[in-house]
Amino acid sequence: MLLYEHPLSSYAQKVKIALREKGVSFTAEVPETFGTGRSDGAFAKANPRTEVPVLIDGGVSLFESTVILEYIEERWPDPPLLPRDPAARAFARMTEEVCDTQYEAVNWGFGEILWFRRATGALADRLRAEAAAQTKTLQDWLTGRLGEAEWFGGGRFGWADAAAAPMVNRSVHYGLGPAAGSPLARWHARIRERPSVAQTFREFDAAAARMAEAADLYTTGGRRREYRDHRLEWMVKSGGVEVVLAGLRDRTIRFPWPGGGES
Repeated sequence: MLLYEHPLSSYAQKVKIALREKGVSFTAEVPETFGTGRSDGAFAKANPRTEVPVLIDGGVSLFESTVILEYIEERWPDPPLLPRDPAARAFARMTEEVCDTQYEAVNWGFGEILWFRRATGALADRLRAEAAAQTKTLQDWLTGRLGEAEWFGGGRFGWADAAAAPMVNRSVHYGLGPAAGSPLARWHARIRERPSVAQTFREFDAAAARMAEAADLYTTGGRRREYRDHRLEWMVKSGGVEVVLAGLRDRTIRFPWPGGGES
């Protein structure tokens, strides 16, 4: 079992948490060509968009984190991450969808400023303020879905918890975590104690500590950041279109397309 991943990827973290919850052994590997734009090698063959995560289980090769999560749930049904009730299953999937699209985009945008210095001065201040305000809105929404329950699925850790964990934890890392003592803050404290999550977060922390060195590669063009879908939408709508245009000019960002080409 091979998982192409990066410890900072919220999508890869979600998959690792699910595998660890189910006790599935796997080898995690950061692809050598990750971020280079190269379209050769085993990683690009497994996912032409050259994005993580990618799960290879014998002759089965899968990309897109939700597809991978569904495969894991069906391949190893015990312990289940999805509840049996159809409405509760839809609740979990909806929570994941908001985390994967809206929340991830905000975290991504904040990281572009904090880690990769895509903007400075007034523009950076404006983008950080937008990210902080939107983070609070999303955390309020998650708090409402959590209610007074221990987990998003009620009394049992599950699908929605695995999806939300990397998003909220990254906000905490950014200094944008939920208010102390709030239900969401207490939930975050609980998940940090869970072995599957604790190991995944330790890997995130170790990678985040090396970001100063990695950021230089991306800001000088040695590596390229991938802008796609919700991330691009967030940057444009939040007033950072000049960040996107500058990245295209200096070739420090790329839009992934099938076959590894660029727009």
